[in-house]
Amino acid sequence: MRKTTTNLMLCAMVFAVALVISNVITAKTIQTGIPLFGSTILVPSAVICYCVTFLMTDVIGEIWGRKEARTVVLGGFGCQVLATCLIIVGEVLPAADSGMQAAYDMLLGQNAVFVIASMTAYLLSQSWDVFIFHRIRNRVLKDGGSVRSRWIWNNASTMTSQVIDTVVFIGIAFGLGFGWLFDAAMLPQLGAMMVGQYLCKFVLAAIDTPVFYLLTRKHHAEPQVA
Repeated sequence: MRKTTTNLMLCAMVFAVALVISNVITAKTIQTGIPLFGSTILVPSAVICYCVTFLMTDVIGEIWGRKEARTVVLGGFGCQVLATCLIIVGEVLPAADSGMQAAYDMLLGQNAVFVIASMTAYLLSQSWDVFIFHRIRNRVLKDGGSVRSRWIWNNASTMTSQVIDTVVFIGIAFGLGFGWLFDAAMLPQLGAMMVGQYLCKFVLAAIDTPVFYLLTRKHHAEPQVA
């Protein structure tokens, strides 16, 4: 991918679309069928969308730099806020059909705790992703590392940021929102949910590495100024 304004805009648009859609479809939970700690791993359908957002920030950071990646992350947060406001407006407007209103409420109804959990997890994890991506990248390249080693900073940044995303979101949404943190009987379920979802995100982060290489193959890696 060439370092052009058009390509930067395309990456930012893919990032924003994946981020907004993740909030729309996150209510659907996927049954993976993978056993863990006596139950099976459940993941939100938004997990794939989130992987796309981390891929895009890494591509933008690799080609255009840390400043542009941070700008996209902050812009994405603004998109989340705007999308949430528009969904709420649509929810309170009078519906022509009660069945349609019920379906809207069920699919798009905004739970305050989940919104807070999602936005907090997003801001913390994406900010960490951009920070650690460039910290490792610059260190490896300054020490004489090869451009072929970019899988190191790509995977290290995404896989560690996914820990933050998983723990913060589930901790706030289920630990605090549902009170599982204060219920000894539910603590194992809370831990299993965190571990299970992170394992799925870890695998998806590894799978997107070839895509990251494909999109950045024509870019000559050099240390960047923060």
